[in-house]
Amino acid sequence: MNEKPWSLSLRYLTLGILIILLAIGLWYIRPVLQPLVIAAFVAYLIEPAVNILTNRAHLSRRAAVNISFFLGLLLLVGAPASMTLFLDEVQQIIRDVGDLFNQITVWLSQTHTLAGYSLDFGQLAARLEEFRSTFIPSLAENALQLLEQTSMGALWIIVTMVAVYYFLAEWPNLRERFVHSFPAEFQPEVEELYRRVRIVWMNYLRGQILLMVIVGVVFTLAWTILGIPGALVLGIVAGFLTLIPDVGPFLAAVLAAAVALLEGSSWIALPNLGVALIVVAVYLFLIAIKNFWLRPFIMGRSVHMPEPLVFIFIIMATVLWGILGALLVIPAAASLAIIFNYLRRRVLGMTPFQEPSEEAGPEAARPAPRSRAGRRKEKK
Repeated sequence: MNEKPWSLSLRYLTLGILIILLAIGLWYIRPVLQPLVIAAFVAYLIEPAVNILTNRAHLSRRAAVNISFFLGLLLLVGAPASMTLFLDEVQQIIRDVGDLFNQITVWLSQTHTLAGYSLDFGQLAARLEEFRSTFIPSLAENALQLLEQTSMGALWIIVTMVAVYYFLAEWPNLRERFVHSFPAEFQPEVEELYRRVRIVWMNYLRGQILLMVIVGVVFTLAWTILGIPGALVLGIVAGFLTLIPDVGPFLAAVLAAAVALLEGSSWIALPNLGVALIVVAVYLFLIAIKNFWLRPFIMGRSVHMPEPLVFIFIIMATVLWGILGALLVIPAAASLAIIFNYLRRRVLGMTPFQEPSEEAGPEAARPAPRSRAGRRKEKK
């Protein structure tokens, strides 16, 4: 059978239509893409453990994936289960917060004199009491809706866990299929492009680990200096939760303030409420340094991106896409920059990669594959 090849214009037209249809399809199914993105990111976090088990322990890929996945699953299930040990403390915190709320309301309802001037906060006290009387009943009214959301969330958790296992188990095969979907002459370039993008994500992971360690050490020292009981545990929790932008540090601060409210300080001669306020002030100071300087500095150095640009990207992603966007925007932007630079050089007829690599760090310094046109020019 004599097959007539498609003309260049027909191929370009077909490619353009496929890209448009793909973009429309992704936009249509965008609500279900988030669990898959989360699954891919979780698999990316577990991948180093799988590599260690396969390379150093000489286990098969399947065995390493099973061990890493189920250990991670036990950790995920065990963390919330361990929180039940602190149920009495949590209930005591709720009671203390309620008593504190009552004291503030009573104090605001009274008339106070300052420098000969009479201060009346009665309206503010009425607003607080109104908030309290309407907020608690609304929780009971919305219990059914909360149950529905929880059930749907449990379903997405199952989907995410299955996707994580699939990505871990099948990623080498998926990568090989993707590379071999290109003509043989372009496969070395695709391999090199994948390697450079992978280096960006590995550098980003190292930067995140470094940031977690620094935050954990700094907060441990801060809580130790303030005399907060369990400073080491609170510091470790703060470092671990740094992985979750904004929400993680906030939860760590709430936990530290709750401990200060319950236990006070070992040497600061102030009421527990005063110690808790000091903890909150120290947290706001340290977290400002982390958000405005430390995180952009570490992430920028990790992926070779200017620190101000890192800060701007994180703020924009947080506003547009929330926590997940803030978590992934830096390596995603750096990866897109590498891909765009490759396409730009190809369109301009240049060699596909810079030598040594400026965008992928020192690990990409080995010679990159050259196009046939580039080799002919060098011979001339």
